[in-house]
Amino acid sequence: MTETGHTGESARARRIRANLDAVRERIATACAKAGRPADDVTIIAVTKTFPASDVRILADLGVLDVGENRDQEASPKADHCRDLPLTWHFVGQLQTNKARSVARYADVVHSVDRERLVRALGARSRVENRTLECLVQVNLDTESAPGVIGPRGGADPRDAMAVADAIAAEDGLELGGVMAVAPRQGDPAEAFERLYAVAQAVRGRYPRAKVVSAGMSRDLEAAIEQGATHVRLGAALLDDRGPNVG
Repeated sequence: MTETGHTGESARARRIRANLDAVRERIATACAKAGRPADDVTIIAVTKTFPASDVRILADLGVLDVGENRDQEASPKADHCRDLPLTWHFVGQLQTNKARSVARYADVVHSVDRERLVRALGARSRVENRTLECLVQVNLDTESAPGVIGPRGGADPRDAMAVADAIAAEDGLELGGVMAVAPRQGDPAEAFERLYAVAQAVRGRYPRAKVVSAGMSRDLEAAIEQGATHVRLGAALLDDRGPNVG
């Protein structure tokens, strides 16, 4: 954890520091309740609509995992921050025609939910001479059906292993684990319990695929209770507001 002095901090930096302290306390409390060490959980700061200056503030505070939802915003932001030792996570729905761009800067793609996308990412990773870590996005909606991608992305749990197999077999890609977004309705803990079952099955076949990316600002406690290793936080760190310039 990087410490910086408060002297000379901007109001924005002080606000983000306070938010981060509160988030770390929430994570520590949830981990203690689950019988897990707090450092089991990695914070991914989702900086959608927020400027690169916020990414720099977060990096100064020790948050080096940065998530983005949209390629058209992520690509220039990653370029602007290329001097920082960041890990870039692409967490939004991804069309195959964006694979070329995403493969240039992303280190981890969380939203891999179909074999066609696996092939596109693998081809571009090989061109870029990079290895891209990929997570299988799982659709946790109760109406999920085999062969159907969810409206917010995600393969049906019964299709997840086939996507995992495709990632593991694709040159230029590395299977990291699974990811999901809790349904808008219902108990998120129950949904994340279903995700954990998929994660266990994937890990049983691929022991190194240990990532469980689950939980956002409103439901991180439920995700941690059900084994999340990474939480994707936007509003809890950067406030629930539109673009800013400071």
